[in-house]
Amino acid sequence: MKRECFLDFNWLALKIHNDFFRSFSGRLSGTVVDLGSGAQLYRDDIRSLGCKYVSVDWSNSYHEVRPDVVADLNVGVDLPDSFADCVIGFSVLEHLYRPERLIQEAQRILKPGGSLYMQVPFQWAVHEAPYDYVRFTRFGLEKLFEGAGFKNISINADCGYWVTAALKLNYHARRLLRGPRGVRWLIQAVLTPFWIAGQAFASLADRLDFDENETASYTVRAEKLT
Repeated sequence: MKRECFLDFNWLALKIHNDFFRSFSGRLSGTVVDLGSGAQLYRDDIRSLGCKYVSVDWSNSYHEVRPDVVADLNVGVDLPDSFADCVIGFSVLEHLYRPERLIQEAQRILKPGGSLYMQVPFQWAVHEAPYDYVRFTRFGLEKLFEGAGFKNISINADCGYWVTAALKLNYHARRLLRGPRGVRWLIQAVLTPFWIAGQAFASLADRLDFDENETASYTVRAEKLT
């Protein structure tokens, strides 16, 4: 698990991911399949729990870590039915032009009684272009998972307006880091205190004034019962 550093312009974004993983990691067992595994941030943590970790990603991944299974998740994944005890996914659904296919495949490869945990961006800038296709509201996610046959679906906003606004502002301001190395260092030195203070304020403000309709992302928990 990559640890949060308060000097980073986006440490709250990583904290959102880490907090979500911590919230369900104690329930992991058996075989865990990471769909759209990318940099495999939680591989070592999952293995340390005594679980078998299986990463799945496509051949054009922006990340250098090789997956255990290469697959186009718009089409399917070459794993048997009822293979996994748990399926996880972080920031992958938006990169599929057929996102319903990933959810159907997650349902297929899960064992009866298995669980799914997924993080899905909502108010987030286009990234890894041109492979960025969709954004879902909580209602769209609910319909998507219901349509695939999942039960006990729980969808929660990861943050509210203030954290969302702070992260968007910091990502936008980071675009100012241009020019020669010395100039970039100077600009970053000027911006870093604002990044630190803004995220600290946003974290507190979200606790006092939480608006679930103004969120950077959602987390989904669901089960395959039969």
